[in-house]
Amino acid sequence: MKNIEIVYTPKLLPLYDLKGKTVVVIDILRATSTMCVAFETGIDKILPVSTPEECSIFKDFDFLTAAERNAEKLPGFDMGNSPFEFLNPLIEGKKIAFTTTNGTKAIKLARQQEAAEIVIGSFLNIDAVERYLIEKNRPVVLLCAGWKDKYNLEDTLFAGALAQRLAGEDEQEDDSCIAGIALYEQHKNELEALVRKSSHARRFQLLHSQTDDVSFCLQMNYTQKVPRLSGEYIIS
Repeated sequence: MKNIEIVYTPKLLPLYDLKGKTVVVIDILRATSTMCVAFETGIDKILPVSTPEECSIFKDFDFLTAAERNAEKLPGFDMGNSPFEFLNPLIEGKKIAFTTTNGTKAIKLARQQEAAEIVIGSFLNIDAVERYLIEKNRPVVLLCAGWKDKYNLEDTLFAGALAQRLAGEDEQEDDSCIAGIALYEQHKNELEALVRKSSHARRFQLLHSQTDDVSFCLQMNYTQKVPRLSGEYIIS
């Protein structure tokens, strides 16, 4: 597959033309991983929203609400952004309004730039996303949500892993793609050890020592679902 680009932070997104392209939004720790878990558990749809204030409005419209800022669940909401919170079978069939520090922001930005399609990618559904992109056969932009518009390691590693699967030997034309693949190739046998050195993983260790979101989010192929944006909602 030709025409694969990696955008390492949403701050760089205005430099890219998304029209006619499929954008894969990547927020490994944790929004896109958590969305994959939610759909595997059986939720109906997710409404990504920009702010906690907007999210709270949907409590009155039969939505569960999930809100996170700075890696912590906000008070007054049903859930935060940990995949473990979305393993609860009681959420099956529910609608969720969802806002996070990085992931939902990246989804909104890609939509504003008129991407042909926006899909949700994580290690938890990497095989399914690969198959989906090959079937669609559009140019692909891998959008790393990063951390507050800054580069982060875990999103880059996933982007490199997915780019490697999609790019043929003579088709790695974009430097961002070549760099992501090289980083993944160098560390693919020690992904968890490397990610645990990242700033976001260390942040979790301080804030959430009771759960291991890092290990969970680095599982391969937990689900075969490919969440994607349809209108205002993410569905699967």
